[in-house]
Amino acid sequence: MSIAGVVAIFRGTPKHAIGDDGRMALSDHLRELRARVIKAALALIVGFIVSLFFFEQLFGLVMEPYLKAVEMMDTDSGAESLSSVNGAAGGFMLYLKLCGLAAFIGTSPIWLYQIWAFLMPGLHAHEKKMSRIFVAVASPLFLVGVLLGYVTLPKGLEILFGFIPDGLTNIVEFSDYLSFLSRTLLVFGIAFEIPVFVIMLNRIGVLPGAALAKYRAWIIVGSFVFAAIATPSGDPFTMTIMAGPMVVLFGVSEVIARAHDRRKANKRKDMIGDPDVPSVI
Repeated sequence: MSIAGVVAIFRGTPKHAIGDDGRMALSDHLRELRARVIKAALALIVGFIVSLFFFEQLFGLVMEPYLKAVEMMDTDSGAESLSSVNGAAGGFMLYLKLCGLAAFIGTSPIWLYQIWAFLMPGLHAHEKKMSRIFVAVASPLFLVGVLLGYVTLPKGLEILFGFIPDGLTNIVEFSDYLSFLSRTLLVFGIAFEIPVFVIMLNRIGVLPGAALAKYRAWIIVGSFVFAAIATPSGDPFTMTIMAGPMVVLFGVSEVIARAHDRRKANKRKDMIGDPDVPSVI
């Protein structure tokens, strides 16, 4: 790729690629997608390199939930400390996985913005303004979800260790534990993004607020089912900790969606006129 091509990617989609009706051609969409993917990938690479310099601190953060879980249990629980990695390349893979996870979480504001920015060119001006607001909300919600998953992880591990029968020892390999921790953190982070996508779908006219109100009970049940399936530990404590905030966020998104629909309906009525009132003409 030439230097001019790289510069064009970082400049984004040119204004003339967007028509007067706010739509883009398929080729322009593909070019925009390529630009966004490259930007997100470069951010992840930079985040990965930076994470390598803080490996010891990251390793301590990862170990803390496990050590807390072991401390909360009896000495005869059968849970032992993490003591091994698999294979000759186990240490190298540990660096890759741990720093990769840190880069993915740390650069979440950047790649989340790239996702929304890819949708922006096809929206109208007022919709683009709201999209920028959603970007500012989506990143903190993702990080809050990750933090909540990290805080609840020791309790989830304690519950899982409680199923170890007497006389057996559970030797947990670090690679398995790291995969378990990664799934927990990412599932919590993604779960907190779902209401944001709900509001976005409402803004572009795909999901009306009335539908959210109509199926509110099913949404609540679905939140708990999703939490039960998605949480790696599968214990009721972790499931409730995830589903509870999701239900609250869904409730907030319903209020915002219905308020938006009312404003939109009032605006349309002002433009067209009330059908029950005779026209002055």
